[in-house]
Amino acid sequence: MLIRKVEQFLRRHDMPATKFGRLAAHDPRFVLDLRMGRIPRPATEKRTLEWMERYELTQLARHATLAELCAHAGFEIKGRIADGRGEMRHAA
Repeated sequence: MLIRKVEQFLRRHDMPATKFGRLAAHDPRFVLDLRMGRIPRPATEKRTLEWMERYELTQLARHATLAELCAHAGFEIKGRIADGRGEMRHAA
């Protein structure tokens, strides 16, 4: 359910529900309505989840090292990339 993911996101980022609603859905009551049982359309749910992912990547980029960014994206670094003696592979 979307509301569970949203509530976890709000706690993780210490974000007020109304701010999330304005940013993610252009509706300050969005989270409040979800809490009251609103079921969003599939396209709205998809957009909201995509917005949450972009927000987390932006926050991560602001505070993370290259290695952390790569790990979050599913890549692993072997060796030293900076001097050309390493490699970066998708950690499948």
